[in-house]
Amino acid sequence: MTVETGGLVEQSKNNITTTVKHVNNRVRYGNKMEKKNRSYKKMRREVVFPRVPDVLQQLFVSCTQIFRGPGFVPPASDVNKLCDILDKMKPEDVGLSKNLLFFKPTGAAVNGTPRVTYTTIYRCDHCAFSFFRKTAVIPLHNHPEMTVFSKLLLGKMHIKSYDWVEPKDSIPPSKLRLARLKANSVYTAPCNTSVLYPTTGGNIHQFTAVTPCAVLDVLGPPYSKEDDRDCSYYKDFPYSAFSNEGETTRVSEEEREGLGWLEEIEAPENAVMDRIDYLGPQIVETTD
Repeated sequence: MTVETGGLVEQSKNNITTTVKHVNNRVRYGNKMEKKNRSYKKMRREVVFPRVPDVLQQLFVSCTQIFRGPGFVPPASDVNKLCDILDKMKPEDVGLSKNLLFFKPTGAAVNGTPRVTYTTIYRCDHCAFSFFRKTAVIPLHNHPEMTVFSKLLLGKMHIKSYDWVEPKDSIPPSKLRLARLKANSVYTAPCNTSVLYPTTGGNIHQFTAVTPCAVLDVLGPPYSKEDDRDCSYYKDFPYSAFSNEGETTRVSEEEREGLGWLEEIEAPENAVMDRIDYLGPQIVETTD
């Protein structure tokens, strides 16, 4: 296995190597064939982009049929349909492989705090594909008026998520707001798709890469500052830290174990992500 400057190379098999490079903010996918002739000169085949996998094309078509805009929650039958599709997806369906040096714990060291790299497969389809280096974090953030499907394709990830206890309009002005913990566990690929909704399912969540990993996110609709669907960030505190502040309902001791206080904060430094162009299997747009 070798490392090229600014790039990654997958381990070769039968003299065929699959490369992924970061060149001018792009990720390049393709096959290069090398073989020696009598003069020991190498002949190379031009890069050829793979055809779109059926499951990726099926995801695109289903998303265009299901999503209806801000605040829309797909019916259970459609949620199950998308989950069934995503549960079948593998890293190779978006041009990745677990053999890439990028996803190996023994890969090249990264100076400073690891950053998240992401690429959009198809914006109109509300799909975003994110790469995570070891210990990289997407801080606690919300998904206003959105339904989000997340499929862990590679690696191991810790997910922590909350839902608000009361609607925002019913809470007196305060820096703190009561939330209920919905998830606080480590997930290992392959695992089932997780779903969050506009007000339930852990709408406010944090991703922490325990190992290098990759996640495929389907957002319906995507974030949009113009439509007042920008991302907000939060810091969480134990319920006991502010047990008398901002509380609007009386809760039992047992219930308090699953509660916490969230404070909205400015976007933290580790919220910055590096965007690269997607050059994996290309979705075919249809007019149906």
